[in-house]
Amino acid sequence: MASPRKPVPKQHNGVNQLRIIGGEWRSRKLSFPDVQGLRPTPDRVRETLFNWLAPYVAGAKVLDPFAGSGAIFLEALSRGAAMGVALDASHVAVSSLKEHLGTLRCTTGQVQTADALRYLETQEATAFDLVFLDPPFNQNLLPAACTLLEERQWLAADAWIYTESETAPSTLGLPGNWRLHREQKSGQVYYALWQRGA
Repeated sequence: MASPRKPVPKQHNGVNQLRIIGGEWRSRKLSFPDVQGLRPTPDRVRETLFNWLAPYVAGAKVLDPFAGSGAIFLEALSRGAAMGVALDASHVAVSSLKEHLGTLRCTTGQVQTADALRYLETQEATAFDLVFLDPPFNQNLLPAACTLLEERQWLAADAWIYTESETAPSTLGLPGNWRLHREQKSGQVYYALWQRGA
């Protein structure tokens, strides 16, 4: 069965485009490459997510282990996150995102090519306030990433975690101390916001 795909933003001269919705870089349009499995979070979903997170973004430490186009990562930095770390397994996606940070003269975001699960398992953990989890579908990456985040102490005490999945949030078997705050469905994609408890 083919994996559900989000609508890809319109192409402009053969290049995919994303638009930053709010904050310092509001309305900036940035291009990103065609990468297998890349599903940029649609504008409407990003707008909803950042409405949910409005009181918590400014000053937050942000982690995006499956950054892809970087749409959510850039949105968080634009809206005042203090620092961010983005990972992606694709050299092409990482190179594009580094270019965007240069264009935006952003010095608070770090991007590196890495396998997300290996990184979470082997690197020294920093406690993040916001984590965005939008992994490729049908590879069982989401539950594994959530377990590593919790067990290896990558999360602040009251961290917020955003997930996108092809199945309903209630079926994911995520850590028991995460409370489902909000959820919605857009097309075939479920997106949800969780808050970590003690």
